[in-house]
Amino acid sequence: MRTTLRTHKGRRGRRARRAALAVIAASTLALTACGGDKDKDRGNEGSGATTEPSSSVTLPKLNGEEVQVAAVWTGPEQENFTKVLDEFEKRTGAKVTFVPAQDPIVNFLGTKIAGGSPPDVAMLPQVGALQQAVQRKWAKPVDAATQAQLDKNYSQGWKDIGAVDGTQYGVYFKAANKSLIWYNTQAFEDAGVEEPKTWKDFLNTAETISASGVPPVSIGGADGWTLTDWFENIYLSQAGPEKYDQLAQHEIKWTDPSVKNALTTLAELFGKKELIAGGQDGALQTEFPASVTQTFAEEPKAAMVFEGDFVSVNIGQTKAKIGTDAKVFPFPAVGSESPVVTGGDAAVALKDSKGAKALLTFLASTDAAKIWAGAGGFVSPNKSLDVAAYPNDVQRDIAKALIAAGDDFRFDMSDQAPQSFGGTPGKGEWKALQDFLKNPKDIAGTQQRLESDAAKAYKS
Repeated sequence: MRTTLRTHKGRRGRRARRAALAVIAASTLALTACGGDKDKDRGNEGSGATTEPSSSVTLPKLNGEEVQVAAVWTGPEQENFTKVLDEFEKRTGAKVTFVPAQDPIVNFLGTKIAGGSPPDVAMLPQVGALQQAVQRKWAKPVDAATQAQLDKNYSQGWKDIGAVDGTQYGVYFKAANKSLIWYNTQAFEDAGVEEPKTWKDFLNTAETISASGVPPVSIGGADGWTLTDWFENIYLSQAGPEKYDQLAQHEIKWTDPSVKNALTTLAELFGKKELIAGGQDGALQTEFPASVTQTFAEEPKAAMVFEGDFVSVNIGQTKAKIGTDAKVFPFPAVGSESPVVTGGDAAVALKDSKGAKALLTFLASTDAAKIWAGAGGFVSPNKSLDVAAYPNDVQRDIAKALIAAGDDFRFDMSDQAPQSFGGTPGKGEWKALQDFLKNPKDIAGTQQRLESDAAKAYKS
């Protein structure tokens, strides 16, 4: 019981990726034009992003019905999602409770279900988690109203990854472009460097920045998922989309030479202590939010940080302004093209309640997407959403790139894997790559551990 993503490839996919990259690259030129001024950005929000959205989806009256929604989101993400839930409450009369979940969410939900108190809806951050929820007969298929919103607002590719064996279960509400590198413009200016296009240029840029007295790269290694994203971007660019699909489905082993090549390339960064803020040990003690804020602090501890569009939320917790103090460029090309890796969170109903069904319908609409888009740190796969909803040109261009890819994209590899391998802290791929960051010379041993853990996970 697997979701197949191998339809998203071929010449059309390569053309779409090139078009998407062109849009992202163009955003770096438009950044200065938008100025990144926070007051101006808020003005854009006022033009349609944060005002009460006009009704484009019909919802039932649910006066007094309680709806519980579980998600692993915390901090600004939880706050912004709560704004979406508040609007749902206003329109339906339901009472919605956000249930903080822990990773891995499948284990958290299993405990809730065993105790007889499952939430109505869960936001699942991995395709593998969605598949497990279906396999364990927790997930409920979407109803006709939700399917109608999906058919209206989503490309086939985004519907496909929310389906299992042809039945639709998930609504991908939040997406992510996970092939971006954000940088401190002052650090770049002080070092006299420009945005690199290739992996070789990236390493040379890092060396020059290091010589200027600033650690070049901030890595949130305490969160193993960030390391899987490093590997996936390098692997996709270097090995190509066909190999990427094969490894994602474990049709080739992690001992394959293509994995060795990608780890060898990654070791060119991970193996040089002077290129990493705090060195390898410091990176392994740095959580993702801190990896961003330390890059854009008044006295920065790094010049660059790699991660998705959601980095903008954490930049917002500093005094740095996106577009002037903070800019972004596409992940550098290791092979012939820069990679485009996406991720996302799917809403899945765990009860057949009216509230659960109505919430999924709302989340599949432009109305719900528009609310979080205006708050920032969010990209929607909803193709009907007007990009004017986003608060600045950076996020508008990232959103355009995501939609421009259509059905031709590569979804986060670790999120496609069984959660025990690709989505569990301290285990599987997360742990193997944390160990690799600590000892980048052990490429063969890392491959063996990855293959051993993958074989167990895919077999079960």
